[in-house]
Amino acid sequence: MALETELATYTKHLPEWREQEGRFVLIHGDAVVDFFGDYRDALRAGYRQFGLEPFLVKQVHQIEQVQFVSRSVDPTTPVHLV
Repeated sequence: MALETELATYTKHLPEWREQEGRFVLIHGDAVVDFFGDYRDALRAGYRQFGLEPFLVKQVHQIEQVQFVSRSVDPTTPVHLV
């Protein structure tokens, strides 16, 4: 699975990051690289440091919001985000 190690690292360290709530974390492998106030800054830093190697940029949230997407069986019916 893509980014499995990075997601595991995020989950492992999340309880320690209460003061980082809402910021963006850059993770490469099992290394927490840094936190950023802006998604684009974190993404640029990831590409600058790791090029095309996999890395994760994720906003830190102690409680993840669940997004529910429903769709009809009919492919011509529009998708509704709830």
